[in-house]
Amino acid sequence: MSNTKRRDNKGRVLQTGEWQQDDGRYVYRYTTPFGQRKSVYSWRLTASDPTPAGKRKEKSLREKIKEVEKQLRLELCCEDITVCELVEKYLMTKTGVKHSTRTGYKFVQNILEKEPFGQRKIASIKTSDAKVFLIKMQEEGRGYSTICTVRGVLRPAFQMAADDDMIVKNPFQFELHTVVVNDSVKRDALTREQERKFLQFIAEDAHYKRYYDAFYILFKTGLRISEFCGLTIKDIDFRKKVIKVNHQLQRTSEMKYICETTKTDNGVREVPMNPDVVDAFKRIIKNRPKPKIEPIVDGYSGFLFLDKNGKPRVALHWEKYFQLSVEKYNSIYRVQLPKITPHVCRHTFCTNMAKSGMNPKVLQYIMGHGDISVTLDTYTHIKAEDAIAEMERLDLLTEKEA
Repeated sequence: MSNTKRRDNKGRVLQTGEWQQDDGRYVYRYTTPFGQRKSVYSWRLTASDPTPAGKRKEKSLREKIKEVEKQLRLELCCEDITVCELVEKYLMTKTGVKHSTRTGYKFVQNILEKEPFGQRKIASIKTSDAKVFLIKMQEEGRGYSTICTVRGVLRPAFQMAADDDMIVKNPFQFELHTVVVNDSVKRDALTREQERKFLQFIAEDAHYKRYYDAFYILFKTGLRISEFCGLTIKDIDFRKKVIKVNHQLQRTSEMKYICETTKTDNGVREVPMNPDVVDAFKRIIKNRPKPKIEPIVDGYSGFLFLDKNGKPRVALHWEKYFQLSVEKYNSIYRVQLPKITPHVCRHTFCTNMAKSGMNPKVLQYIMGHGDISVTLDTYTHIKAEDAIAEMERLDLLTEKEA
C-alpha cells in the first residue's frame, strides 16, 4: 500500500477530504450527520493564498472547512444547543452583510457570552424566560437601543430553530414595547437659530474655523457621515452642482479602511448643492494637502478629508471635532448648545427642508431613505409652532386668492 500523500499543484499536502481539480480549484467533501454528501469549493487553499486573476474573491478552502466543522458540531448536538451556539449557527446563514452589520452581530455575541442566559439550552427557553432576560438587561443599565439590537438577533435565530423543528415555538415572538420601557432620548434637530449661532462661532474661532466648510456641508446636504468621509474629488460635480453618492468609508476595529456600498440601495443618489456648498467644496479641494502617497481604499482615491498621517478621516474624527467645538462654545456662552454630532446635522437638514415645504418624496430621495416613513416619522421634528406658522401661511394664501 502506497504511503504517498496527496499534494496540490504547489506541492502542499492535502488533508483528508481535500481535493484539487484539474482546473486548480480546491474541493472539500464531507458527510452530514444525516448521511448527505456535500462539498465546498474555493480557488485558494489557505487564507494567505492570492486569488487567481479573473476569479471572484472568496474565503479559502480551509476557512470554509472550519465553518463546516462548526456547523456539523451544532447539528450533532442540536438537542443540547445553547443560545450562544444557536446565534452562531444563525449568523453563519447571514452572508454578504456590511461591516457595520457584522460589528453589530459581534456586539450581540459578546453580550450573550457573558450572560448566563447565553449558556442555557434553547429547548429550555420559554416566552417568560425571554421576557425576564430583556427586563434584566434594562434593570442592569442596558439602553433600549442595545436591547433592541440583542432581541433583533435572538428573535430570528429562535425562529430558525423553530423552522428547523429544533424547538416547538419561538419564545421571542412578542412586541418589545410590551416588555421593556423605551427610555431612549430622542435627539432633536437644532433650531435655525442654534445652527446659525454655532456656524458663526466656528467661522470666527481661531482654532475651529478650519472645520467650518465641512460642518457647513454636513448641515446643508444631509449626508450620512460615512458617505461624507468617503467623498472623493471625482464625486463633486461642479458642472451639475451635485454630490455623487455611491459608497461609504468606514474604519474597522482593526484599523482597516474599507469602502462599501451605501447603507441602502436608495443611498445611491445625486445630492444637489446650493451655491454656498459649492464654494465650500471648492475651498476644501483647493486647500486639500497633497499626501506623499495618495491613499487608495478598495479602488477609491482622492479622498477630500485626510488626517495628519495622510489617511482618510473617518466618522470618529468628525464626532470628536463637533464634541470639542460645542464644549468650547458652551464654556463661553450662557445659553448652551445641545450635543451636536454629524447625525444631528442630518436630522437638522431634513427637518429644515420639511419645514420649508419640500416635497416628501424629493426629501426622501435626497436623504437616501429606503422607506418614506423614515423621512416623515424619524427625521422631521415638527412642533406646535411649526403647525401654527403653516396654518397662518395658508390663511394668507387663501386671503390673497379671495
